Amino acid sequence: MTVSAPKQPLSFRPATPADIPSLLPLIRAAYRGALSGKGWTTEADLVADKRISEAGLLAKIAEPEGVVLLAADASAPATPLACCEIARSKTDPAVAYFGLFAVSPDRQAGGMGRAVLAHAEEYARGRWGAERMEMCVIWPRAELIACKTGERREFPYEELVDGGALRDDLWFEVLEKPL
Repeated sequence: MTVSAPKQPLSFRPATPADIPSLLPLIRAAYRGALSGKGWTTEADLVADKRISEAGLLAKIAEPEGVVLLAADASAPATPLACCEIARSKTDPAVAYFGLFAVSPDRQAGGMGRAVLAHAEEYARGRWGAERMEMCVIWPRAELIACKTGERREFPYEELVDGGALRDDLWFEVLEKPL
């Protein structure tokens, strides 16, 4: 499958606490909401919660060794179309973590996700000298697990927000990609 570049130029910037009211609906729509079925990131058949709380998102925005990047149409920078979290590994300085990857379901399959990932990779290389990017994917998402390392991490059942898992056998597969 060939994916083209996004039709409109994107602007990127670190999210601030003031962005939380616009980021939460974007993240929830991409992962868990009724609209999530339109995109490829849906986990609605695995987990029935809100994906992240306001406090959880604020903690990621405030993380000194990380950033939540917001992507918007350059002509409308106040409206986020995508976001991701990048954090420096606490155990391996050559690794950066990539997560909370959300693209508006209406904008998926148009190259925006690829542009966000490329920007995140460049950010991690430039900011921390990262050589590899790591992310975690719930194991039933086989279509996403192309770069798996064989490492597994526990699923954070206790961190679910206003809901619960629809299965009791979830874990994360750790994926890693050289930068």
